[in-house]
Amino acid sequence: MTTATKTLWKIDPTHSVVQFKVKHLVISTVTGSFDSYDGQIEADGDDFENAKAHFTADIDSITTNNEDRDQHLKSDDFFNAEEYPKLMFESTNFQKVDEGQYKVTGDLTIRDITKEIELDVVHGGTVSDQYGQTKAGFEVEGTINRKEFGLTWSAVTEAGNVVVGDEIKLQLNVQFIKN
Repeated sequence: MTTATKTLWKIDPTHSVVQFKVKHLVISTVTGSFDSYDGQIEADGDDFENAKAHFTADIDSITTNNEDRDQHLKSDDFFNAEEYPKLMFESTNFQKVDEGQYKVTGDLTIRDITKEIELDVVHGGTVSDQYGQTKAGFEVEGTINRKEFGLTWSAVTEAGNVVVGDEIKLQLNVQFIKN
C-alpha cells in the first residue's frame, strides 16, 4: 500500500485579503481587515477534499480605516491584543459539496475561546503563473457571533440603536502557492 504524498500550499499575502464586516448602528456596515496573517493547506495533490487548513491572524494588524476604532478593537473590550495576540483557525473537515465548492468545518479561537464554525469555500481554480509557480484561489465566507468569542462590549445610543452588531461576516479572498 502506497501512501499519497501530501502537497503543502502556503498563503500568498500579496494576493490575499482577509476581511470582516459588522453592522454599525444597524444601518451601515463597517469593513475591517487583518493586514498580517499566515495560513496553509495540506492536501492530496491538487484535490482539496479532506485537506487540512490552518490559519492565524495577528490581532495587532486589525484595521478599519479609523485609528480610534482600531485601538478600541485591540483593547480588552474586544480582542485584547496584548494578552491574545493571534486568532487561529484549524480545520477538522474539508468536504467537497459540488464542483469547486466545499464546506469547511473547524475550530476558531479568539481570545481564549474556541468554537466550531462552518465556512463556505469556493475554489476559483488552480493555475501556473509566469514564474512556473502553481497557485490556487479561494473565496471563503462564514458568519460568527462575536459575543460567543468573548467580544462582548456593547453600547446603545440615546435613540435605542445598538452601536455594534453581534453578527460578524467573514470574507476571505485568498491565494495559495503550491510548495
